[in-house]
Amino acid sequence: MFNVHSDRIEILHSFKDVPQETQCRRFDFRAFRLVQTMIFAIEEINKNPALLPNVSLGYRIYDDCSSPIIATKAALALINGKGQVVDEKCNQRPLVSALIGGGSSSESIAITRLISPFRIPLVSYFSTCACLSNKDNFPTFYRTIPSDYHQSKFLAHIVKNFGWTWIGTIRVNNDYGNFGMQAFIETVEKLGVCIAFSESFYRTDPRERMMEIVEVIKKASTKVVVAFSSTQEMRILLKELLRQNVTDIQWIGSEAWVTADLLAPEENVKILVGTIGSAIRRSEIPGLREFLLQVKPFMVSGDVLVKEFWETAFQCSLNPADAINPANSSVEMRRCTGNERLEELQNAYSDLEMDGSTYNVYKAVYALAHAFHNMFACKNGEGPFVNSTCIIVSNFEPWQVLRYMQTVNFRTKNGDNVYFDEKGDPVAAYDLVNWQTNSKGVAHVQTIGYYDGSAPPGQQVVLNERSIVWRGGQRTVPRAVCAENCPLGTRKLIRKGRPICCFDCTPCSEGEVSNTTDSTDCVKCPTEYWPNISRDKCVPKEIEFLSYTEILGIVLATLALVGVCLAIATLIVFIKYKDTPIVKANNSELSFLLLFAIAHCFLCSLTFIGKPSPWSCILRCTAIGVSFVLSISCILVKTMIVLFVFKARVPNNTMLKYFGVTQQRLSIFVLTFIQGIISALWLAMAPPFPMKNTRYYNDIIILECNVGSVTAFYLVSVYIGTLSCVCFVLAFLARKLPDNFNEAKFITFSMLTFCAVWIAFIPAYVSSPGKYTTASEVFAILTSNFGLLLCIFVPKCYVVLLKPENNTKKFLMGKELSKGS
Repeated sequence: MFNVHSDRIEILHSFKDVPQETQCRRFDFRAFRLVQTMIFAIEEINKNPALLPNVSLGYRIYDDCSSPIIATKAALALINGKGQVVDEKCNQRPLVSALIGGGSSSESIAITRLISPFRIPLVSYFSTCACLSNKDNFPTFYRTIPSDYHQSKFLAHIVKNFGWTWIGTIRVNNDYGNFGMQAFIETVEKLGVCIAFSESFYRTDPRERMMEIVEVIKKASTKVVVAFSSTQEMRILLKELLRQNVTDIQWIGSEAWVTADLLAPEENVKILVGTIGSAIRRSEIPGLREFLLQVKPFMVSGDVLVKEFWETAFQCSLNPADAINPANSSVEMRRCTGNERLEELQNAYSDLEMDGSTYNVYKAVYALAHAFHNMFACKNGEGPFVNSTCIIVSNFEPWQVLRYMQTVNFRTKNGDNVYFDEKGDPVAAYDLVNWQTNSKGVAHVQTIGYYDGSAPPGQQVVLNERSIVWRGGQRTVPRAVCAENCPLGTRKLIRKGRPICCFDCTPCSEGEVSNTTDSTDCVKCPTEYWPNISRDKCVPKEIEFLSYTEILGIVLATLALVGVCLAIATLIVFIKYKDTPIVKANNSELSFLLLFAIAHCFLCSLTFIGKPSPWSCILRCTAIGVSFVLSISCILVKTMIVLFVFKARVPNNTMLKYFGVTQQRLSIFVLTFIQGIISALWLAMAPPFPMKNTRYYNDIIILECNVGSVTAFYLVSVYIGTLSCVCFVLAFLARKLPDNFNEAKFITFSMLTFCAVWIAFIPAYVSSPGKYTTASEVFAILTSNFGLLLCIFVPKCYVVLLKPENNTKKFLMGKELSKGS
């Protein structure tokens, strides 16, 4: 069964008279070529002694007029015989053992549902609906054209390959279009492609429907349209588009129409150039072209198809009585001689390059022939039937042929392997074609790639993108997106009420990155990483600590070393002049110990500079505390000595008697030992440790020391503060005691400086983030130590070095003596 006519005249029945026979129209040269291909294949098989020896194949040809209804009627006629009475006992054997047909999926569905109960195999050359692969519903259906499942997958890959995410779809409103488009949409939506519009129509729809579809295409924001349609419907749509001058569409076509010569040559150039689509794999059949060109109207008597073909192709009449133009009865048609030359025809009959369906018909005939051959070659005892029997050659049934269809496996003359899988489908293979213009400006179809379903995943599609010509003869790939791709560092924000392909791009939030285009979500960076400026990569956060290599660290370290040097220099001076009155008067032993403590404090400040480590954290928190307590303890004892000395001048005062050298040393030791005990407990319970602080800055990690035990830290701080306050109060009380060189006055100044520095340090410490917190702490240590060193020892060094005449006991006691006199 073939679609020899592509249309029919619809007759409205009155239900009062006997229905008239349906009249077919529009002779299809391509379908007639398929008819002749089938005849050529059968004759070739019958001449082949190796295939079906001693058996000849016969055939009956019916025209289904591209109508499922007529196809059903033709199938009944093929099974029962036209006009014959059906055997009431249902014992009559079908007139045919197998069918080749199904020019469309709708026809194959109708035919298979009719013949399935009789177990008659149907081999289709052009029915692609994926639904026909369901063996539960269509157990007798086979085909030599791939299922639309593969075509949909192929076209979806093409759409995705060119970056199209916003496309329109057009389909013919029948089984082929509906099922094919459904499979395509399901596939592309999984790939992130959205459908801008989806329209369907049928050839019998009024023109108003076509105008509506064209209006939708014109208003759409995409110009890439995928069409699952047959040639008739596509021809109608393209003509309407031309009528409205809509020629800027990038068409993606299915195999049913993309290679068809739908319009006049100049119209093809205007609207079809740039079209790409899947086409049935073409293969030249040796000897077919010569066979087609040998067809003559008088070769077979009564062959109405050849007669109509000849008259339609050459616009003449073989019957003198009919030589009148039906469109205009006043114009006579010329008479055919029967010797017209087919070589001169330029139509679908003689064009074998644009259509692969010819090869599919050829393979369908050979597939049935091989099934018959395998069935006839069966040996008793090795057969597939009951008791391993074989068929009776002179009396076999169609269901027995069906049993052998699954055994078909042969290689054509062109080297193609033909077999059917468990669904009755062949190996999927398509060409990817592109409508281009040749040097003469004529539109033609050019192969630009292919699809091989038998290839491993990832290697199934081969495409030559450089050879593609796009709409309007352009060489650049057209854009088809609802929204431009979101760059790195942003994420998609779906527009409310729109498909997922329509979105806005919003920058990633703080601390998040996206390193892929069109990212739906941003990823939060790990704790120790932070986004770069473009927010497309997590980079390690900047590590911040007070370093020896930066200016601030260098300045503070230099000051600390200067302080150490000054303390050592002062100690040297005091050692050299230890026997002078001013050094003796200031208790040289306490002065040496105080200078050692001050120098040690200066050195401890260096532990605050550089990358924190477990040891540096322990030293900076404990050693500096012990050093401070030692310094303040020495100053406190010196202050008490001053008070006791002057109190000793008062009669009956024995305080100095009980605060001798041993008591002084013991006082310093006890006061410092208490601090040492607190520090030891601190280290034993929860010692300080280095930590990475990310609270102050998002993009910076501050390396600092965690105090460990907050309680121990506060105990140490409070203890130092208490000693400082006691020392300051005692020094303040002794500031006006009579003496030319009042030690208490200098101690008062030093402790005033010490307390003022640390009181000012508190707000500075709280408000200074990061390394500046550490710097403020170091600065406070250095300033307070310089205050102690300068206020207590500089005046003495000044007298010792620059005013040696005042370094006498007489001068030191001068003020007091003058008062006494």
